[in-house]
Amino acid sequence: MVAIVGQQSRTVLGSAYMQEIDLPALFKDVASQFVQLVSAAEQVPMVLDRAFRTAKATSSPCVVIVPHDVQSAPAPELEQQHGIVVTAPSWSAAAKTPRDEDLAAAAALLNSAERVALLVGQGARHAGKEVVAVAEKLGAGIATSLLGKPYVDETLPFAVGTMGHLGTTSSAHLLGNCDALLIVGSNDPWTEFYPPPGAARAVQIDIDEKKIGNRYPVEAGLAGDAASALEALNQRLEHRARTQWRSDVEAQVSRWRILAADRAAVPASPVNPERVVRELNGRLPGNAQVSVDVGSCVYWYARQLVLPTGVPAHLSGTLASMGCSIPYGIAAKLAHPDRPLVALAGDGAMQMLGVAELVTVAHRWRQWQDPRFVVCVFNNRELTEVTWEQRESEAEPRFAASQELPDFPFAGYADLLGLKGIRVEDPELVGEAWDQAFAADCPVVIEVLTDPEIPLLPPFPAGRQKAENMRKGLAAEDDGGRASALLDTYVSHEEPPGG
Repeated sequence: MVAIVGQQSRTVLGSAYMQEIDLPALFKDVASQFVQLVSAAEQVPMVLDRAFRTAKATSSPCVVIVPHDVQSAPAPELEQQHGIVVTAPSWSAAAKTPRDEDLAAAAALLNSAERVALLVGQGARHAGKEVVAVAEKLGAGIATSLLGKPYVDETLPFAVGTMGHLGTTSSAHLLGNCDALLIVGSNDPWTEFYPPPGAARAVQIDIDEKKIGNRYPVEAGLAGDAASALEALNQRLEHRARTQWRSDVEAQVSRWRILAADRAAVPASPVNPERVVRELNGRLPGNAQVSVDVGSCVYWYARQLVLPTGVPAHLSGTLASMGCSIPYGIAAKLAHPDRPLVALAGDGAMQMLGVAELVTVAHRWRQWQDPRFVVCVFNNRELTEVTWEQRESEAEPRFAASQELPDFPFAGYADLLGLKGIRVEDPELVGEAWDQAFAADCPVVIEVLTDPEIPLLPPFPAGRQKAENMRKGLAAEDDGGRASALLDTYVSHEEPPGG
């Protein structure tokens, strides 16, 4: 992404003038690869060319800051002279392949291992079949980062789901018991859910060599495009017959699928949010796009939604910026107006930004070939993720003054905008609400009254200690009894046979 940002006129910069701000300092972290303030009209073509080339080469946001007086200056006809740089907007991706000696080292490591795990991130978005081919050859299980979830078919019997705090029990088993880890296009920061350092030998594939070894000690690094690197690596791997490790992984996947279904069926007051997302399975159109906000809805997306092959999902995976789902959904519609969009959002995120952005949806939807823009709002009158993190990380009780949200009529507001609003308070009507939304000829807001006491329990073994902290926090709450009971239910489901 290239952001072209305005600035006050050059003549007042440095004077603390009205609406003047130090924009290079503001953007320096999020756009660390390229931020440039334009000082003259002659500089604009060169800076724009560099910004777009850098964005494409580094897969990162870049920022060009154009002062007001430069914006209105005549576009120059540049000639070759000292102090003028004439550039071209063209860019070509490098055909980057790993070195033979690195491939040999990686293959030797993986061939010698007995229990191989793959961790697949968004860098493997064009390498789906190569990922599966390597996993099949090595008898490995496949876990994904949160951003890598759309690029692995989670119906595969050895696809264990998302890793990390909001991940699955089967991913925790895979990463906690492997003796070799192949990281493909992932820079996932949940380092406490990787194998303990020294427990597994690691190989990492990444187009950006700076990221190799960034999250876990790596013995063999393969700098290159994921698809070509995996294809070259696969030629050096030894095919192995079915092993006990593969059987164990598939058993854990089966166990997780039963656990996920059990969790979605836990009675709640009034609606279990896990069920809301689970009911989307089988109903999500095969050509859909998905956007997910920040908050507890990410847990339910990661754990309950099985994305059809080819369905992309957009979320704020690293910065975790609340309020992103509706803007991301609008962007997805601008890119593909002929495809339906589903946005998952909590009431906190909707009150921060989503409510205002629904005005944009109401303004633009008639321009889309497919008018379906389905927003599912998990309305529990609570900043749920922060509440549970407070209990989990600090063993502190819920702080109502900062966590409680005012109720807002999201479905009624949709009707007010000329969209369609559906309010759901009965869990038996969730599926019907999804069906109505996908059959509608206009954007729809499904407002589901969900239960804030459904626990955000990390997968075990890490979740075991987290649950104890949660219990301590809940014990200090006057009304924490029902949440404690639900937590006990989740722990009893998660604890494997034998404890």
